[in-house]
Amino acid sequence: MTTAPKSEKDRVIVFDTTLRDGEQCPGATMTFEEKIEIAEMLDDMGVDVIEAGFPITSEGDFQAVSEIARRSKNSVIAGLSRANPKDIDRCAEAVKFARRGRVHTVIATSPLHMRVKLNMTPEQVLDLSVANVTRARNQIDDVEWSAEDATRSEMDFLCRIVEAVIKAGATTVNIPDTVGYTTPEEYTRFMRTLIERVPNSDKAVFSVHCHNDLGMAVANSLAGIAGGARQIECTVNGIGERAGNAALEEVVMAMNVRNDVFPWWNRIDTTMLTRASKLVSAATSFPVQYNKAIVGRNAFAHESGIHQDGVLKDASTYEIMRPEMIGLKKSSLVLGKHSGRHAFVHKLEEMGYKLGANQLEDAFVRMKALADRKKDIYDEDIEALVDQEIAAAHDRIKLTSLTVIAGTHGPQRATMKLDIDGKIKIEEAEGNGPVDAVFNCIKALVPHEAKLELYQVHAVTEGTDAQAEVSVRLAHEGRSMTSKASDPDTLVASAKAYLGALNKIVMKHQRDEPAQAAS
Repeated sequence: MTTAPKSEKDRVIVFDTTLRDGEQCPGATMTFEEKIEIAEMLDDMGVDVIEAGFPITSEGDFQAVSEIARRSKNSVIAGLSRANPKDIDRCAEAVKFARRGRVHTVIATSPLHMRVKLNMTPEQVLDLSVANVTRARNQIDDVEWSAEDATRSEMDFLCRIVEAVIKAGATTVNIPDTVGYTTPEEYTRFMRTLIERVPNSDKAVFSVHCHNDLGMAVANSLAGIAGGARQIECTVNGIGERAGNAALEEVVMAMNVRNDVFPWWNRIDTTMLTRASKLVSAATSFPVQYNKAIVGRNAFAHESGIHQDGVLKDASTYEIMRPEMIGLKKSSLVLGKHSGRHAFVHKLEEMGYKLGANQLEDAFVRMKALADRKKDIYDEDIEALVDQEIAAAHDRIKLTSLTVIAGTHGPQRATMKLDIDGKIKIEEAEGNGPVDAVFNCIKALVPHEAKLELYQVHAVTEGTDAQAEVSVRLAHEGRSMTSKASDPDTLVASAKAYLGALNKIVMKHQRDEPAQAAS
C-alpha cells in the first residue's frame, strides 16, 4: 500500500519560542551556552522557526541570537522586536547571519492595550505597524507581524491592519491569544472570519500563539489551525509567561496520534521529544510535572492492577501511543558500582540523553561515586545526576569541598572551598542553622546583593539514602534565576543549587557588560 504524498497546504509550521517567550518565565533564565545547546537540538529535531531571543534587551541576548543564527543548519532564526526603529534594526542585525533569518515585530491591537499601554489611537497603531513592517522588509525578506492581545481586538480594525501589514510586506501574520482568554470554538471562528475577510490573506501565513491561563493553549492552537492558520508558536514543556505557552510536544503528538481529527502534518522528529524536554528542564531548572502529557514521568506509568493487566496483554488497552514514538525506551538494566561505561551510555540513550564526550566522562565518574554511596541507582538518580551535569557544565564558580558542623548547640558553622575562575578560595561562616551557614559562606566568598526567593528540598527517590534535590531561586536586578542540584547530602545539594543560580547571575552580568559600557 502506497502512502499518498503530503500536501503542502496541510503542513503546519512549528515555531518554537522556548528561548524567547519560554525564558521570560520567572526564574527560567538560561545561560548563553545553554541557549546554544537547546537551539542546536531544536534545529536537529526539525523545528521550522526558532525564535532565539529579544536582541534589543541586552548585549547577551543579541550575542545569543547572533550565534544561534550563525550555527543554524535548517531552521529559520527569528528575533523579536517591539514596534520601533531601533528594535527593528537591532533584530535584523542579529539574524542576518542565519541562512534564513526573520524579524518578528509585535504591537498591541486590543482597545484595552492601545488605550492603557500604548496611549495610541487605532490609526496610529496601524500607521506604526505599516512603517515598521516596511522598515524590516527593507532589511530582510522574512517578516512576521504580531497583534498582541488579538483575541480581544475588534474584528473590523484587525481586518484593516492585517490587510495593511501584508500589503507592506509581512510574510507571516500572528494572531495571539496573549492572555489565554479565548476558547477553541471561538478561536476557530475568529481565525476563519479574519482570513475570509482580509482580501490579501493568501499572501501570508497565519500563525497562532496561545497562552495557557485557562489550560486551553494546546486545544486553542489546534483550533486556530482548523480555522486556517498554518503556524503554531509553542515551547518545549509549555514553559512561558504566567501559566505558560502551548507545549510543543503536545501539539505535535496530537497531530500524530489523532491525524484523523487533525489532518495536518509537521516536520518534527518525535523520537527527540523526550531529549528536548530533559534538556530544557535541566537548563531552566524547571522540573517537568510527573503527570505532564507526553513527557511527564508518569505519562507511560501504570499502577492500577486493572491497567497493568491490560497493558501486559496489549499495550494499546491503555496507551494511545508507544513510548518509543517520543524517544522513550523501557529497560530493566540496573546500574551499580560494577557497571561499565558501555552500560551507562546505553542507559542514557534509553532515557533520551545525548552527551558530549567530556560531559559523558564526568557523568560516568559521578555515577560511580554515587553508586559507592547508594545501594540502588534508580533512573531518577541518573536523571538528576545528568541534569546537574548539563546545567553546571559552564559554571565559573564550583564547589570543591564543604564541611558543616550542626546540632542542637548553635550557632552552626560551615567551612567551604570554592573554585572561582580556576582560583581556590576558602571561607568559614556561622549561621542560624546549617543551611544558613552554608549560604553565608557563599556570600563571604562571592559578595553579592541577590535575595533568596525560593529554597525547596525533596527526595529524588525513596529510601533513607535517597538523593536530595534542592531548588534555589535568587532575585537580582529585577530578574529571577533558578537552579537545582542533587546529592545524597542535603547541604552539599543546597550549596550546589545556590551556586548554580549565582553562576547564572554572574554570567548574565558578564554578557551584558558591553551594552552597559556603550550606553
